[in-house]
Amino acid sequence: MPATTVEFFFDFGSPAAYLAWTQLPHICADTGATLVPRPMLLGGVFQATGNHSPAEIKPKGPYMTVDLQRFAQRYGVPFTHNPHFPINTLLLMRGATGLQMHEPARFEAYCRAVFQAMWVDAQNMNDPAVVQAVLQAAGFDAASVLALAGQPDVKERLKAVTGEAVARGVFGAPTMFVGDQMFWGQDRLDFVREAVLAAR
Repeated sequence: MPATTVEFFFDFGSPAAYLAWTQLPHICADTGATLVPRPMLLGGVFQATGNHSPAEIKPKGPYMTVDLQRFAQRYGVPFTHNPHFPINTLLLMRGATGLQMHEPARFEAYCRAVFQAMWVDAQNMNDPAVVQAVLQAAGFDAASVLALAGQPDVKERLKAVTGEAVARGVFGAPTMFVGDQMFWGQDRLDFVREAVLAAR
């Protein structure tokens, strides 16, 4: 991909991915880069790399919650720790993948609704009924989205992107690529901006 492309490997289950998602469009608009979202399954990445969520490591988990709140305040965006964390995001990521493949015009609205439900409204997105209610409230036909998420080509695409992420060195979310440079974590966005500017 061109050096002026910012690839954004993400999973809705990562609060850091949510914070990065709130900032990357501004960075790309400011620098003239193109943002390319890459939905992946973070659980699959963890399984392949032997990595774990920081929330599972004491006392890192409580510290990360405080640190994420600091960044949210710096960015001027809402953030609420989700008491239902961790959340199985397989269905949610398949939904994102399916819309990106088959209804790309609705992909951004879907991401906005899911990130909002996860990390602002702190809803239990492990509950299929909650997921359906969130999607309906955002103007989606929940049954259609869930049916799309179950299509074989969508399942295979999510597996493929997750495998590609691992092959390229991804071990967590969010991970951004500018050309062949990899940046992990929403606290590395300044480096993403610098890499784009250096490539112009």
